[in-house]
Amino acid sequence: MLAGFKGLKTYVGSTAQWLHKQPCSGLQRNYSTKLPSHYLLPSGHQIPSVALGVWKASPGDAGQAVAAALKAGYRHIDGAWTYRNEEEIGKAIKNSGIPRDQIWLTSKLWNTFHAPVDVEPALDESLTRLGTEYLDLYLMHWPIAFKKGSNNELDVALTADPYPTWKKLEEMVDKGKVRNIGISNFNIARVVNLTANPLKYKPAVNQVELNFWSPQPELVEWARKHGLLLESYSPLGGNNQVKETLDVPEVKEIAQKLNITPAQVVISWHVQRGTVVLPKSVTPSRIDENIKIFALPDDLFDKLEAAATVHPPQRTFNPSKSWGLGFDIFDEDWPL
Repeated sequence: MLAGFKGLKTYVGSTAQWLHKQPCSGLQRNYSTKLPSHYLLPSGHQIPSVALGVWKASPGDAGQAVAAALKAGYRHIDGAWTYRNEEEIGKAIKNSGIPRDQIWLTSKLWNTFHAPVDVEPALDESLTRLGTEYLDLYLMHWPIAFKKGSNNELDVALTADPYPTWKKLEEMVDKGKVRNIGISNFNIARVVNLTANPLKYKPAVNQVELNFWSPQPELVEWARKHGLLLESYSPLGGNNQVKETLDVPEVKEIAQKLNITPAQVVISWHVQRGTVVLPKSVTPSRIDENIKIFALPDDLFDKLEAAATVHPPQRTFNPSKSWGLGFDIFDEDWPL
């Protein structure tokens, strides 16, 4: 057990009512008559279980999507410095009239800012663009560091040892600029590599690709055992996989039995696995659809879990080659 990870709790509203059962597939997951609206982090803060993701939202679309999401009841917006739409998001939040402390706002530290001296200026830039004095969650976007000002030139030292970057992130928590810090796209080996250091604050979450085509049951189970909350990006698959996901026979069967949409089946499955889910859309009707989640009966959950884990995993996004790394960023063994 990694020190500091034990004891993650899930909540339905503000009441702890979440039960633990063991399905026949071997993946331990949570089941109740309701799915959790929030998860309780080690800091004591509660993170909403469903968020609007704004990756790839084009100029003009991101702000409208956030406005529609907040109107539909979302209180969790997941963005990043590199998405180039933070200013738009900030304006949409301000125009919504919803108090800042009622919205969970996430951003991410880009790879070129891992040098400790660059962390706070990068964070300040995101805060300025978003029009806020603090973030609820700030993630190390990738377990890869580039030299500042470079075109994806690897900083070998900070990639092999992210602890100096993490210590600076901890300082941001102490300064009140960030309430929680976490990681993204870290495999088990990279999490262990980071947490082997004497951390003041353990990672609150690890945001990774999780969907029907890349369910990563080993990572899900490992994270659960170590109390590390996962966040699922591309939960319906990549842009070219969404239709295929919604056409999966098991998904369509469950949707028909429960009288819900296929998208709601898949998004609910993610939350029932014990993860925060980050569906993306810029269409108001789909945004409204995606926040409505439903607990799947045991047999139907197990059926979908089995269908997702029986085929070879297929990632929708792997930047290793485009970044010229010479190795797969998702491999457990790195040549560093």
